[in-house]
Amino acid sequence: MTNIQFSAMPTRDAEALWSGGGDAYDRLPETMISDGTGHPCRHCLQNIGAGEELLVFAYRPFPELQPYAETGPIFLHKQPCQRYFADEILPPVLTTSSDFIVRGYGENDRIVYGTGAVTPIEKIPAYAGELLTRPGIAYVHVRSARNNCYQCRIDKVKAPAEADALI
Repeated sequence: MTNIQFSAMPTRDAEALWSGGGDAYDRLPETMISDGTGHPCRHCLQNIGAGEELLVFAYRPFPELQPYAETGPIFLHKQPCQRYFADEILPPVLTTSSDFIVRGYGENDRIVYGTGAVTPIEKIPAYAGELLTRPGIAYVHVRSARNNCYQCRIDKVKAPAEADALI
């Protein structure tokens, strides 16, 4: 199996919102109070606890506008939190449902047709790893199977020689 890495929302994106910046539609995020269920933070990839303030905003996890650049509502702790980082460890937010949509994207940030599948949580690492071995797939998104909301990204872990070559 290909080694994978679950990647949370980049800290620079979260910091822009925490410091008063706009969302994908250049609107200010809304503040809500979590009821303790159904509010996964896309930066720490933990559920936002009951009574905690959160931001809800439109997010586009793509570098530029294009027809496949899906935009949708997501949540973020209102107070700064640590970004989630773990290689093959399933993030806590991906244990809150029985399944998620797992879908491959190319280097051009377009959906690779035929890759999207509603995937049981225990099969997410294996399916994402298999997708990342296919030619033309650069990364994978995990999205809600019920609402299509972006959860996180999965990347192939680069071998040390590959990573050194990028420096």
